[in-house]
Amino acid sequence: MLMYYLYILKSQKDQHLYIGSTNDLRRRLLEHNSGKVRSTMSRRPFELRYYEAYTSENDARKRGASLKKDGRALAQLKRRSNESLQ
Repeated sequence: MLMYYLYILKSQKDQHLYIGSTNDLRRRLLEHNSGKVRSTMSRRPFELRYYEAYTSENDARKRGASLKKDGRALAQLKRRSNESLQ
């Protein structure tokens, strides 16, 4: 079964979080850290801090959009995963 992932990376350069989704978490982290992703190229290196797995790509993308748009949703996740996302 193909899985889809919502993931949160933390830039070791500026300490900011990046939220994305993919169907291959290892490959995507390598792409971010090798500079293949234009939007994160200047902020590398990254470390994976959090992920959620879904069987539906649409569900993973919706969750990512929710965390990006709704500051309360991300704040709630940060409270729940305090040490991982700080």
